[in-house]
Amino acid sequence: MSVAGLKKQFYKASQLVSEKVGGAEGTKLDDDFKEMEKKVDVTSKAVTEVLARTIEYLQPNPASRAKLTMLNTVSKIRGQVKNPGYPQSEGLLGECMIRHGKELGGESNFGDALLDAGESMKRLAEVKDSLDIEVKQNFIDPLQNLCDKDLKEIQHHLKKLEGRRLDFDYKKKRQGKIPDEELRQAMEKFEESKEVAETSMHHLLETDIEQVSQLSALVDAQLDYHRQAVQILDELADKLKRRMREASSRPKREYKPKPRELLDIGEPEQSNGGFPCAAAPKITASSSFRSSDKPIRTPSRSMPPLDQPSCKALYDFEPENDGELGFHEGDIITLTNQIDENWYEGMLDGQSGFFPLSYVEVLVPLPQ
Repeated sequence: MSVAGLKKQFYKASQLVSEKVGGAEGTKLDDDFKEMEKKVDVTSKAVTEVLARTIEYLQPNPASRAKLTMLNTVSKIRGQVKNPGYPQSEGLLGECMIRHGKELGGESNFGDALLDAGESMKRLAEVKDSLDIEVKQNFIDPLQNLCDKDLKEIQHHLKKLEGRRLDFDYKKKRQGKIPDEELRQAMEKFEESKEVAETSMHHLLETDIEQVSQLSALVDAQLDYHRQAVQILDELADKLKRRMREASSRPKREYKPKPRELLDIGEPEQSNGGFPCAAAPKITASSSFRSSDKPIRTPSRSMPPLDQPSCKALYDFEPENDGELGFHEGDIITLTNQIDENWYEGMLDGQSGFFPLSYVEVLVPLPQ
């Protein structure tokens, strides 16, 4: 950094200290500017939280939620990807119904009904895949771009404006000791930054109809999903009602028990009340228990070194969804990422997956 740059940093730091500690007043921005800045701040918070809640709404499962965030919608639209890369709960339910329906066979009313319901659930999963893709392309991605580009650019302009204001106020307070040309340049830079920040904020607030359009796209995708879901479920309901009518119209088969076979009990009377004594098993040297035998120990899982982020399992955790990591009490798990305030991602015995924070005790935390 040049000498002039160091001097400017010193001026800004001195002015900031005099305002925070000494109570000195700096140049006041007009009320319209402050109101605009406040609206931009509220917009930024709204977009950030709506983004997070939308992804959570689409995929409550944290493992699927992480994959949805990384999903490349462009490749999906071009036909390079057949699905979002994670199973929908409707699809898992459908596969379960179809598997058990086939096991029950065609002679079972329940088995046939399970097959019908399973196929409908798999169709619902495909419709849900389309919803996820549409919402990500037309709602999540544009809002994320707004955060990453427009809002970040406004924050940069406001930060630059504050720095130039501090520099200008420091020089204005020492007018006479600082050359007039230097004071004039500081004032011009401050006014220039104010105009740039004001223009960018005005543009954002005046074009918020784009966000309304994106919200409309979200609602349209939901409507399309629910229309298709209703159609699929209506067809399934008609099939099941038809099966019930057909089953009730068939004559019921009566159960005829088979005749019992007569047993010839010709055992001699026993001295223990009539019950036959079972022969005592012979104990051989190979089957006898030897006091010198020791129980075989189950080999423990490999423990990662504690110089990397890791945690210890407090309870057994059985994974219920694809992408979750199962473990037993006492296992040491290597931490690789924190998904949110309730879920971690980690590795155990070469397996990677997600697990709840409440099941473990963090030994070495992840770096901030």
